Amino acid sequence: MSNTFQVDLRGIVDLLSHHLYASPRVYVRELLQNAVDAITAVRHDEPGASGRVGIESSDATGDGSLRIADDGIGLTEAQVHELLATIGRSSKRDELGFARHEFLGQFGIGLLSCFLVADEIRVHTRRAGSPPVLWTGYADGRYDVRPGPEREPGTTVTLLPRRGAEMYLVGATVTQLATLYGSLLPVEVTVDGATVTVGEVPWAAGRRASIAYAERTLGFTPFDVIELDVPEAGLTGAAFVLPTPVNPATRGGHRVYLKRMLLAEAVEGLLPEWAFFARCIVDSTELRPTASREALYDDSLLEATREAIADQLRGWLVRLSSSDPRRLAEFLRIHHLGVKALALHDDEMLRLVEQWWPMETNAGQTTLAEFRARHGLLRYAATTDEFRQLAAVAAAQDVGLINGGYTYDAEIIERLSQLDREIKVERLEPTDLATRFESLDQAVELRLRPFLSAAQRRLDRLGCEVVVRTFEPANLPALYLVSRAAHLHEEFTATRAKADDLWGGVLDALADTEAPERPQLVLNHRNPLVRRVTALGDPDLTALAVEALYGQALLLGYHPIRPADAALLNTSFLGLLGRAVPGEDR
Repeated sequence: MSNTFQVDLRGIVDLLSHHLYASPRVYVRELLQNAVDAITAVRHDEPGASGRVGIESSDATGDGSLRIADDGIGLTEAQVHELLATIGRSSKRDELGFARHEFLGQFGIGLLSCFLVADEIRVHTRRAGSPPVLWTGYADGRYDVRPGPEREPGTTVTLLPRRGAEMYLVGATVTQLATLYGSLLPVEVTVDGATVTVGEVPWAAGRRASIAYAERTLGFTPFDVIELDVPEAGLTGAAFVLPTPVNPATRGGHRVYLKRMLLAEAVEGLLPEWAFFARCIVDSTELRPTASREALYDDSLLEATREAIADQLRGWLVRLSSSDPRRLAEFLRIHHLGVKALALHDDEMLRLVEQWWPMETNAGQTTLAEFRARHGLLRYAATTDEFRQLAAVAAAQDVGLINGGYTYDAEIIERLSQLDREIKVERLEPTDLATRFESLDQAVELRLRPFLSAAQRRLDRLGCEVVVRTFEPANLPALYLVSRAAHLHEEFTATRAKADDLWGGVLDALADTEAPERPQLVLNHRNPLVRRVTALGDPDLTALAVEALYGQALLLGYHPIRPADAALLNTSFLGLLGRAVPGEDR
């Protein structure tokens, strides 16, 4: 035995009118949509038909109601029953001619959105050759149909406001909403006698019109305008490049029209994530809206459209690099993060970054292409702290070094070697520099053994090895070098010390049983101060001096300061100060 669902019509009306749409404002869009569809149907049979939509706000009607009239095709009584009183069935719409491709939506169902602002909706309509009909719908789910007064072919919809929604029917609000949703419609729309449509899309009128439109609607003067055209989606429009930096994590929305009717002002998903530097205004005839007509349906066509727009943005960048390098440099200064993000996946953009984006090196700002031409090798420090530690010392050893610590820079450098095997890339290990330092003469090294033994005993508790070498620059007394393995081991040890028994056991199981080489405090024997420290005959003063050099090396190298390091810095400073300022205790 089969049964049919029992449907509460009042609940269905409430669901569609209050929960499908995000705001009561959309009622104007839905009324305009139905009116334009009716005019489109007339134009299908009469291509020369003018098509007009007139809206009278509650200011003009004087009784609190709103009226919208069109000279479109109108409806017969049978069509009124099918289109205005049938929810969820579309086969008759096809038969009646109201589901054709050129229409904005499914004729009639959007009328339910008017219950967001009205308790009663009256539709007075007439199709040529048929008698006029008056359909009245109520928010509680009832409706009635009766013969209407005589009128010309077309439709007039009257809304009687619900309590608390009167503000949505006044002239200023209706004008604002009609302009927002319908300004680009290819029909004349008036509100209380004033025309609100412009009749053409701004990007069809040239670059100047596009910029002016962006200033009015988006609120900024664009850095540049990129024309967009995706025939597969019936999409035309423009991408406006932002004139100021923007957070890459910010996913700005785009102004999207469907068949010249505004879908929404902040549609997401139209552009790839890396293109956060652009805001788009587009019109499409093929992209599908969601049920609420406030977002785009994410299907294969939208994905193909997104890729096509990405290609056009990429092409603009490539053209800029060949036609106007100065302007490209200005763009990169503003939006380098977006281009670098794209370079991680796109070979053409990777080459563009290599040729045009200046990176920080220990020889100043230079592009990767220039750096490679000068040094033959892209040697980089993976973090900004490493770069700060090593830049001056590397330069003194005639070693070129790139700061790869900025967002995407290290990944871009590594990807260049994957793209082109002739490009050699090397991440500089801090301890690698020690191999370039000069060893001491045997006689000097022999003389310094007592000093080294005393210094080593002092720093053993900090897990640091003390060595003496000769290197440039001579004004740098000490350098603290720690390998990546040692750095990871220090972080692991610190985490283990804070973990409870359960997680401590897990970390112990993951621990590397082989201890990494210890960090090194490299004392520069070329530095006059270091030579004086090594010649001190006072063991206590020597210890204080070594601890002070250790602390200075940590600070100059931007190394993290552990509690033990902080305590040592404090005692060495106070100890040296006490030696420098002798006096009697009172």
